[in-house]
Amino acid sequence: MIFVNLPVTDVEAAKAFYAGLGFEQDLQFSDAETASFMIEENIVAMVMTREKFTGFLPAGASAGDPAQQVSVMNALSAASREECDDLLAKALAHGGRRFSDPQDHGFMYGTSFADPSGNVWEAVWMDPSALEG
Repeated sequence: MIFVNLPVTDVEAAKAFYAGLGFEQDLQFSDAETASFMIEENIVAMVMTREKFTGFLPAGASAGDPAQQVSVMNALSAASREECDDLLAKALAHGGRRFSDPQDHGFMYGTSFADPSGNVWEAVWMDPSALEG
């Protein structure tokens, strides 16, 4: 499994955003400072306050501010170009912002957006026939 841990400035805004993307919240692993979202069977996003996030870091380490600097872009595979566009539309409708313009390489297409705290996500489709070689 992959657990993507994300610092957020507002857990309630993050909950609305990720639920708006269609991800299911796992209440067993959510509280006032943390929310767990099942993206797919083996992919979980854990959003947490910056204070809670910092508590998982070794002494002296600090959490970066995703609104100021991009340190990771999380990419999700999409089944089609339309799914990429749909996820972007949901992100924009639920408090996210466009990160960059869609990229169309013919055999590969992707969109990108940032959540309300600035954490960056991409939705990427690749033509299966292009993968065959």
